[in-house]
Amino acid sequence: MARALLKFVRVSPTKSRLIAREVQGMNAEQALAALEFTPNKAAKIIAKVIASAVANSGIEADGCVVKSCRVDNGPVLKRIMQRARGTASGIRKPTAHILVEVEGK
Repeated sequence: MARALLKFVRVSPTKSRLIAREVQGMNAEQALAALEFTPNKAAKIIAKVIASAVANSGIEADGCVVKSCRVDNGPVLKRIMQRARGTASGIRKPTAHILVEVEGK
């Protein structure tokens, strides 16, 4: 079993979990092919983490299965947006930690 971890990536954890649930349990090669055509920022990031986990395992991608794909909340970057009449409102820019575990068949 091999792991890959990407921390503090600037993507919404909630939106990333939707993609992570799709690839869990899939063959790594099929997961990479499916993510290639998913029009989502999180899909490209998760594909890179899966490719890294496969490289860490030392096994070919067609012989690996995505055992788990977990997306945890990271710290939230807080920014200020200026508004009318000298007021300001907050902007939350969430980050995520993505952990992928693959194992041979």
